[in-house]
Amino acid sequence: MSNLTPNQIRVAGFIRDFMEDREYAPTLDEIADGLGVTKPTVQQYLAALEEKGVLRRERYAHRSIEIVDPEFMRTAGTPLLGRIAAGRPIEAVETEETIDIDDILDLDSGRSQFLLQVEGNSMIEDGILDGDFVVVEKAKKAENGQTVVALLPDGNATLKRFYREKRRIRLQPANPDLKPMYVKKVTIQGIVRGVVRPL
Repeated sequence: MSNLTPNQIRVAGFIRDFMEDREYAPTLDEIADGLGVTKPTVQQYLAALEEKGVLRRERYAHRSIEIVDPEFMRTAGTPLLGRIAAGRPIEAVETEETIDIDDILDLDSGRSQFLLQVEGNSMIEDGILDGDFVVVEKAKKAENGQTVVALLPDGNATLKRFYREKRRIRLQPANPDLKPMYVKKVTIQGIVRGVVRPL
C-alpha cells in the first residue's frame, strides 16, 4: 500500500480515528466536515482507497465504511519536516505537519522517522521524482550506496547516494545528466527508507 498519496492517507487516518473514538463509521458528510473538503472530494478519495484495498463499503448502506486491515495506520504519525533538494542543495525548512504513513510502508514504528518533500530531479533513476515525499530514518552514519539526507558545511541539505572515498565524500545523483558533488565533510541526517507519490 505504499502507493497511497498523502491526501489519501489523511482521509484513511480520519476514518480510523473516528471509528476508534465512536466505534462506528463516519458518514460522507462527517468526513467532509472533519477534513474541510467537499462531499464529492470525499467520494473520490473513498473510491481510490477502496480500489487500493485499504477499505471497503456496502453500496447504499449507512455508515458502511470498513477498514480492511485493522492494523492499518495504527501509529501516531510521521512528521513532515520540510523540503529536501534532489538537485541543487536547498535550506531545509521545518514544518509542524504529520502524516500517518508508518504502517502503509511497513516500517519499524520503533525507529525515529520523518518525511521530506523532494524538489528536483537528481534522483529520478531511483524512482524519486520532484514533489514526492521520502520517508527518512534518522541516522548519523551511512553505508556506501545508501540514499541519504546530507547536511553540507554551508548549512544546506541535499538528497543523494553516499560514497566515502579517499580524502573525500562523493554525493552521487541518480540522473545521468548531473554530476556528483565532492565534499570533505558532511553531516548525515538520515537514510531514505521509502517514497510516497502525491496526487
